[in-house]
Amino acid sequence: MDHTQWLVREFEDNRAHLRAVAYRMLGSTTDAEDAVQETWIRLSRTDVSEVDNLAGWLTTVVSRVALNILQRRNNLREHLYGTELVDDGAERAGALAPEQEMLMADSVGAALMVVLDTLGPAERLAFVLHDLFAVPFDEIAAILGRSTAATRQLASRARRRVDGADEPAAVDADRRREIVDAFLQAARAGRFEALLELLHPEVVLRADDTVVAAGASGEVSGADAVARTFSGRAQGARLATIDREPGAVWSVGGRPRIVFVFTILDDKIVGIEMIGDPHRLETLVLDEH
Repeated sequence: MDHTQWLVREFEDNRAHLRAVAYRMLGSTTDAEDAVQETWIRLSRTDVSEVDNLAGWLTTVVSRVALNILQRRNNLREHLYGTELVDDGAERAGALAPEQEMLMADSVGAALMVVLDTLGPAERLAFVLHDLFAVPFDEIAAILGRSTAATRQLASRARRRVDGADEPAAVDADRRREIVDAFLQAARAGRFEALLELLHPEVVLRADDTVVAAGASGEVSGADAVARTFSGRAQGARLATIDREPGAVWSVGGRPRIVFVFTILDDKIVGIEMIGDPHRLETLVLDEH
């Protein structure tokens, strides 16, 4: 086995773990996949012959990539909306496929993701790596460029916010399907107020690069902005089951072009992800209604 084959094998052995770390950091399957691919690019360009713990090295790289994405995302929000985000002085510098595991996260995982979205990038990284993946504080400190003590404080502060948050209630599958169907009907009819009723005030709409290339915004935040994005549109989108979860799909000639993945808690839509990448779509199990 040559060196390149060895790298590919080692990376594939760690891919599911890297995707899980990136998803918890970013809350988006699209961004998580981008972070994993960037990690592969960096691995392929680096001499790791003297790296004793390649899994740990890969975790560090994907964490740094995810941190950069979080910081760019927050900077964009500040620029577009004038929102002062809490970063607490952070320096700006198995049975199912992994894709299905993320899209089919249980209610506790989904609720946690909502809370994680309220954390600044540095707090989120410290909490996710230490509390969810047991990465030592000294390694996290090296990623953040901070002292170990300061990193412990970040994780502790994030933990208090997570523990003190009112965890949103899970919504059963039938109710989620009703909410998605109501959302699509309100969007087609241009019923703006009805859309607002279905959306969480801090809902986030994200689109992958394929959808952005077709004219969509990469990210839209807030119920008002998301409602305006969909009001009077989504005429061709139809209710669908996506990897056994309620969602929507827009097809052309019987071929899916964009899939809409919804995250719903407390009877409110807290996240919508638009997936148009053909390779991603091929991995999804779709059933249009």
